Amino acid sequence: MTSEVMDWDSVYRQQGAFEGPPPWNIGDPQPELASLIAAGKISGVVLDAGCGVAELSLALADRGYTVVGIDLTSTAIEAAGQEAQQRGLGTASFFQADITAFDQYPPGSEGRFDTIVDSTLFHSLPVEGRDGYLSSIHRAAAPGARYYVLVFAKGAFPPEAEAKPNEVDEAELRAAVSKYWAVDEIRAAFIHATLPQVPDAPVPMPSFGLDDNGRAKMPAYLLSAHKA
Repeated sequence: MTSEVMDWDSVYRQQGAFEGPPPWNIGDPQPELASLIAAGKISGVVLDAGCGVAELSLALADRGYTVVGIDLTSTAIEAAGQEAQQRGLGTASFFQADITAFDQYPPGSEGRFDTIVDSTLFHSLPVEGRDGYLSSIHRAAAPGARYYVLVFAKGAFPPEAEAKPNEVDEAELRAAVSKYWAVDEIRAAFIHATLPQVPDAPVPMPSFGLDDNGRAKMPAYLLSAHKA
């Protein structure tokens, strides 16, 4: 995926690479990010960067947060908006936009957000799109804003896999983010996923254990940073 952009709309229409919902749609926020919410690490107005169907945004809005979700994919944005409306979550709003280009953000975004959360977006971007993304969300962040990134670590996928995310090592992640943000911590973490069952797959997914719900736990990093 180094310089390719997946057809995300097909994925969210369940017509793409997976049979059924995408593996990262687990019905709840990623546990690493749910722990941040429980610990009071999320504050103010929140930007959910690359929100997808917005499991994180909806959970935050349910707790009273004002959340803006941005995603490239119209299918995911429509699904998120419908779910928010059905649940009466008026503090969540969703926009289809290119997260790497600030001029596509909703009006009034500059300096607006107190917390920016990236729940598995970073590794989905083409490597050459990272700088525009980090620059754009930095412009959208308020002074002192917090930034959290949950991203696949190198080794999460078999090296011979034909299509896989742009996994990172710690040095690569730090170098990219620190150009715009003050990095406070990078620690080992897990991304939880419902992996598709493909009995005859030529490259089996490595096993790193399962959570209590039977979902795969895949190696990741959780980065915490702030806008200096």
